[in-house]
Amino acid sequence: MTSRATLHRVVVAVLLLPLAGLVWGALQDSLGANPVEVMTHETGEWALRCLLLCLAVTPARRWLGWSSLAPYRRSFGLLASTYAVCHFLVFLVFDLALDPAFLAEEILERPYITLGFAALLCLLPLAVTSTRGWQRRLGRRWIRLHRLAYLAGGLAVLHFLWLAKADLAAPLAHAAVLGLLFGLRRLPQRRKMPAKAST
Repeated sequence: MTSRATLHRVVVAVLLLPLAGLVWGALQDSLGANPVEVMTHETGEWALRCLLLCLAVTPARRWLGWSSLAPYRRSFGLLASTYAVCHFLVFLVFDLALDPAFLAEEILERPYITLGFAALLCLLPLAVTSTRGWQRRLGRRWIRLHRLAYLAGGLAVLHFLWLAKADLAAPLAHAAVLGLLFGLRRLPQRRKMPAKAST
């Protein structure tokens, strides 16, 4: 195993530690007076953080020349999807008791849940089609499909803002990072000047 592959696995393992901590805390009954709220907030915030890391890979490669980060984009995207699914499952199991009718009612009547569910729906096809096989099958359509990550980020930030109500520091910070990443993506990349031929 190369040092780069080892580092990649270590980074992924570190980003999975919060999820492992939540599972351990739930088993040990050590998540405080409202464990469901803790699990909901932590999985949601880590989903957004991993999604922002995923979106940061392309600007880092383009502007900083960190081409070795390319494999991380897929890993960060899958981690974002994993945390987002866990976030949804906590809500579905503990708040809605697996009631699909109640879920539909919540999605239709609570705008912040509508936004969060829409963000999840954007992430799921990205996770499914993240393999090289899907990339080959979809061709250029794969690139267009995976631009949904920015839409997912926008929806997730709005979901976070709407949910936060009074304490807006964290959602606004995430919104600022997303705005910066989107702005960097829109900037034209400076072309390298051809080297002058020696005389």
